[in-house]
Amino acid sequence: MLMGIVNLTPDSFSGDGLVGSVEQAINHARQQFEAGSDILDIGAESSRPGAIPTPESHELQRLLPVLKELASWGVPVSVDTYKPAVMRAALEAGATMINDITGMISPEALSVVAESDCAVCVMHMQGEPGTMQQAPQYQNVVAEVRSFLTDAVERCRQAGIADQRIVVDPGFGFGKTLNHNLDLFSALTVAGVGELPILVGLSRKSMLGVITGRPVGERLAGSVAAALLAAQKGAKILRVHDVAATRDALAVWAAIEQREQE
Repeated sequence: MLMGIVNLTPDSFSGDGLVGSVEQAINHARQQFEAGSDILDIGAESSRPGAIPTPESHELQRLLPVLKELASWGVPVSVDTYKPAVMRAALEAGATMINDITGMISPEALSVVAESDCAVCVMHMQGEPGTMQQAPQYQNVVAEVRSFLTDAVERCRQAGIADQRIVVDPGFGFGKTLNHNLDLFSALTVAGVGELPILVGLSRKSMLGVITGRPVGERLAGSVAAALLAAQKGAKILRVHDVAATRDALAVWAAIEQREQE
């Protein structure tokens, strides 16, 4: 499944932030939807390295007008937030998934999600966005990410959230060096939790810039390649900026795979 990104922030790392214009944000979301997004992921607070926390009121002001429109389209809408009050308001406005970069560490957030029937994505992050990339360290990144995600899933289960509602995300670029990211990618399913679906978000990220030497605006080819490889390694949801290009790459791969099996 493809999760199309809709950033409602002024400081998105990828340069696609749409804060301040509800109409522009809705038009961008429509483009993502028409390009083939299975899910739209809306974020109204930046979680890029070095990001400063956004006040709850500002996050809601950016989020709700766009979310209410998207919720009427019949496409699943995920909201990228870790704040319980924002989660509650988003679910009331029609969101069908919560995408939490903190791995549902908040008991209040767990209660909000458990009281609904929404899906939830729990992600691994070392530290917090403001400082996470300063000096990330692990003894064994794959084992530590798997342990964190296992604990996060267990928290969800204990709160009454069924496995059918849970997705896990190893959190590429969230408190990880290039080598940490590569180690995680090479052992993607090992870093997961049982048979729960894995979400991968690598689109336009700095690790692709380090590998290719390209600035953020020139990482389309690297992003598509990373998404395709993630799918081949077992990822079930790909969070991407460039939906159409990624869908084309997946279609070519699927056609070749089908021919090889005939």
